[in-house]
Amino acid sequence: MAKAPVIEKRQLRHMLKVAAATGASPPRDVALLYVLYGTGVMLTELAMLTVRDYLLESGGVREESTIRAEIAHNGKERPLFWVNAKVVSAVDAYLTHRLSFRHGATTLKATFRGLDPDGPLFLRADGEPYRLTARRAGSGAISYSCDALSQVFRRLHTQAGVEGGHALAGRRTFAVRLHRKGFDLRHISELLGHSTLTATKRLIDSDPVKLGELVASII
Repeated sequence: MAKAPVIEKRQLRHMLKVAAATGASPPRDVALLYVLYGTGVMLTELAMLTVRDYLLESGGVREESTIRAEIAHNGKERPLFWVNAKVVSAVDAYLTHRLSFRHGATTLKATFRGLDPDGPLFLRADGEPYRLTARRAGSGAISYSCDALSQVFRRLHTQAGVEGGHALAGRRTFAVRLHRKGFDLRHISELLGHSTLTATKRLIDSDPVKLGELVASII
């Protein structure tokens, strides 16, 4: 299976610009892209994040959160940080948009910004949650997918002219960018929830960095 593409900064900027002007829920789509590319989460993890995973009861942002074991792709808890200003700004704008439509809202306006803390962080354009589908392999192992959210990401990439783009592109791009910045495999692996450094190295290998860009930024 071919690796997901690495999305360069200019491509992501264009994708965000297009997402902000198209679709049934531009604020949600922009926030989805920022979270995907800014945290390295898996698609099903993103679908199962709750408001409580992002917000404190006071309504402030939970800067140090976790991908809980029950939603993690490998069943193991790992750290999740809401500290990137662009990611936080996009998610906050989306939650404000949600409240204007009363999607997932409660009567308790003083806590969790008036949103149901145990409800999904991201909802469909109609305010309904994304549904996961369970699949059982021949070995008996059960895996989950979220086809509706997967289609959202394919649309966001396609409409911006990014060929072969899908949700895993965010995870690989996240890893490659950290590696380009000089962070070691151990730290990248911890953020991604990989059980081995080999898995992280496999994701980073064949980084399609352009040689001209390396030379241009050397001094």
